[in-house]
Amino acid sequence: MRKVYITGVGFITSIGNDAIAVTESLRELRHGMVQYPPFQKPEVPVKVAAPIKDFQTATTDAEDWIFPARYNIRRETLRGMAPHGIYAYCAMLQAVEDAKLTEADWSNPDTGLYAASAGSPFLLGYHLERMRKLGVMRCPPLGIVASISGTVNFNLVSQFKIKGASTGFSSACASSAHALGFAYDEIARGRQNRMFVIGAEDGNVESILPFAGMRALSLQTDPAIASRPFDVARDGFVGTGGATVLVLESEEEVQRRGPKVYCEVAGWGQASDGYNVAISHPEGHGLRLAITNALKYSDTTAEQVDYVNAHATSTPIGDISEARALKSIFGQSPTRPAVSSTKALTGHGLSLAGAMEAGFCALAMKEGFMPGSAHITKLDPACEGLNIIRATLPHRPNVVLSNSSGFGGANVVLVFKGAN
Repeated sequence: MRKVYITGVGFITSIGNDAIAVTESLRELRHGMVQYPPFQKPEVPVKVAAPIKDFQTATTDAEDWIFPARYNIRRETLRGMAPHGIYAYCAMLQAVEDAKLTEADWSNPDTGLYAASAGSPFLLGYHLERMRKLGVMRCPPLGIVASISGTVNFNLVSQFKIKGASTGFSSACASSAHALGFAYDEIARGRQNRMFVIGAEDGNVESILPFAGMRALSLQTDPAIASRPFDVARDGFVGTGGATVLVLESEEEVQRRGPKVYCEVAGWGQASDGYNVAISHPEGHGLRLAITNALKYSDTTAEQVDYVNAHATSTPIGDISEARALKSIFGQSPTRPAVSSTKALTGHGLSLAGAMEAGFCALAMKEGFMPGSAHITKLDPACEGLNIIRATLPHRPNVVLSNSSGFGGANVVLVFKGAN
């Protein structure tokens, strides 16, 4: 099994559109929540979201989209994209620049790409309605490519001329964590030398608001307290979108090219709850097993873990389930790890969450800090006994876990270790 490292990152998120801005937000616990203008209607009970700044993608015509001037994107490229496609494309450009890759490095049979997104309900709904009203031949030729759940990998594989393994992952909020885990396997087992891992979501009305029907979204009107994982008064998650791209490379490629290294991807584990289609097991059984597997397969003990980036979304049921899983693993450990949920800052990115938070862990390990769990006024008594940090700690974690959980009880845990 070859060692695997993260050598490049790219971010389009609610707390910043590059690694420098994201790092500052994580250190300073600066959140990205606002009173979202499309939600400010009497019939909409949800008022807060965490939108992407500096991009305007509200129209169904991609040629009308506005994005930062640093990105030069051709019209024919935009035509096959959803809103989150352009986020992923821009984050990809950042990641290849950060890793100092040339096209010869990435466009070859030894470099692949795994991605995750839910597709674009916004565009899919528009195209279906157009088909019903105007006829099947009035749908644009690339409407399907831009709308369905594989749209991110379709676009990035073609635009960046990827020749190696490529596919998309669909396990709801665990999707991009699954993508990263299986990308690790591709490199560790010698099938690929390099993998791009992408998570992306639209983060607009159509991708967020349907969760209101599940009673899963926060009804708070104050952006400063709408997302507060582990707080006793939490009442649901805040939706967000954006994209994160990670570059994973083998130890041999790192030695050959000499890029900077953020951290080692040491291994991962997964397990299922086998309990409910939409709700985590109340005792966190699946997540506990996923953590156990991740520690086992990465040759790590619970006592070695310095920091856990929790999945905790700020829902009443989910946070407690995770807290119980963590206590079952770390409760007897003489050195309990620091725990926080960065979703207090970003909101919940759905299938984007795993990759985005893995990127946050990579930044924390490279820059030497552990981000606090923001907005906690009163810790839920069920979380007592965990070392949930409320302020950023200026210490470099050497062993980090990142948890993700999705519908159907899918649980993924990623393990990162210091590169030096």
